[in-house]
Amino acid sequence: MSIHEIQVRFTTGVSLTCPLGTQAETLIEHFGLVRGGLAAVKVNNEILPLSTRLEVNATLEPVPLRSPEGVMIYRRSLAFLLAVAAQELFPEHRLYVGHSLGNGYYYTFLEGDIPTSQEIEALKGKMKTLVEADLPISFRYMAYTEARALFEQNRQTDTSLLLDERSESMVQVNECAGFTDLYIEPLVPRTALLSAFDLMTYHDGFLLRFPGIGKGAEIAPFEDSPRIFSVYNEYKKWGRIIGVHAVGYLNRLVTEGTIKEYIRIAEAFQAKKLAEIANTIYEQQDDLKVVLIAGPSSSGKTTTAKRLAIELKVMGIEPIAISLDDYYVNSDKTPRDEKGERDYECLEALDVSYLNQQLLALFRGEAVTLPIYDFKTGRRRESGGRTIRLQPRTMLIVEGIHGLNDALTAQIERRIKFKLYVSALTQLNLDDHNRIPTSDNRLLRRMVRDYQFRGSSAATTIKMWPNVQRGEWKYIFPFQDGADVAFNSALSYELAVLKFYAEPLLRSVKPNQIEYAEAVRLRSFLENFAPIPPQYVPGQSILREFIGDSEFKY
Repeated sequence: MSIHEIQVRFTTGVSLTCPLGTQAETLIEHFGLVRGGLAAVKVNNEILPLSTRLEVNATLEPVPLRSPEGVMIYRRSLAFLLAVAAQELFPEHRLYVGHSLGNGYYYTFLEGDIPTSQEIEALKGKMKTLVEADLPISFRYMAYTEARALFEQNRQTDTSLLLDERSESMVQVNECAGFTDLYIEPLVPRTALLSAFDLMTYHDGFLLRFPGIGKGAEIAPFEDSPRIFSVYNEYKKWGRIIGVHAVGYLNRLVTEGTIKEYIRIAEAFQAKKLAEIANTIYEQQDDLKVVLIAGPSSSGKTTTAKRLAIELKVMGIEPIAISLDDYYVNSDKTPRDEKGERDYECLEALDVSYLNQQLLALFRGEAVTLPIYDFKTGRRRESGGRTIRLQPRTMLIVEGIHGLNDALTAQIERRIKFKLYVSALTQLNLDDHNRIPTSDNRLLRRMVRDYQFRGSSAATTIKMWPNVQRGEWKYIFPFQDGADVAFNSALSYELAVLKFYAEPLLRSVKPNQIEYAEAVRLRSFLENFAPIPPQYVPGQSILREFIGDSEFKY
């Protein structure tokens, strides 16, 4: 093999000698049968566009559109397609992507104008025209100064600001139909692959809707989540009012040396929301006996419970915390999942009957001794725990994965329960049309916490994250709209702090590990943030639950 050739291996077992610079998409026939088409390609465990030129010996693996990675690429590509259509139809407007809502993204015009139904239909029609034209979505490099000038000329202010944090002489961009955008992650190679979508009017904007994971090209009927939307929207509007709705504006505060003041404002806003929740509970104290707190992994439920307890104490209510972890059944009775492994996430892993028995006794005014679960032996001890009794101004706080599921407290009257849903609903965008998934925020939180307090590597956290997400979709998200109140635990500055811890952890994941593709993606994402020193984070911040040195004990 000459210096102008490379060796390419496929997961099908085929091995080829190819000219240096061969495009990956010219080798598709060697991938074998891939249902639903290809979104991208893995080159030595890194996900790259299909048009990537191969410069070193490589192992290639297809990324199908129907795979979890392919689904996310499809959604990002749809958002790009919408941006292409919007620039052509409404150059005077800046289309702004908001948060996710079910299988869709919420969009508004940044200027505040409410898009008409005719404008939305025009966008939809233009997107369909672009799909039918089967146009290439390409990527290339531009000189830094050229890219900066182009984004400013096209009024892509948020995108231009992102370049302030970059120092490479060349900037990678995506292009289609005369529209140029900063390359964030791979997109599908052609517009014809993006035929499954819909646009629908929603509140002051519209939803870009797409198929759910595992649903092929099917767009499921819309299921509204008004409470979650309300919380998201409030934080988005607050971000615009305070002047930090995208990462570039946050970076500017770091550069200008005013980030400490912004951190105080962000923390104060979050504290204000917790105080409002405590006040709502106080107003119903004659009826309420228990506050049930639930939320997905790394949403900050534990610190939220502790800070809420302080707010309640200010109002004269004495909270008593109960951990659902102490109500696990003995490990020999723990249900098994489809892989034959113990499933500690399911409701049946808890002794629901015993929990209800103790709660009813407490509400009758009786004293009970709380159990203690020994995780080393996998057995519960009925003695040795705290003995508690409810007094006239005491209230239980129960935090756990199934808190919003009525089946957990089936014997308890609804009127005496207050349900609080906690999640990290990230309000920052990268730019006008590149959002930050809330799951990325929580994954980085979890990665840092797992390393800080459990000695787990980044690869270990990445490997188990899909299982965590499956549990959330099964046991948490279906019940979120049953909450009395939703609390956003995300802090708009936190990703810049998590970067300080996460980047070296992500660099420890090597190209020969399966988790490398996700590690590279997250590293690339964090490159957009100017780092914020951890010492700027207040001691009682929810962020301290993950980075350490909290004033609370866990």
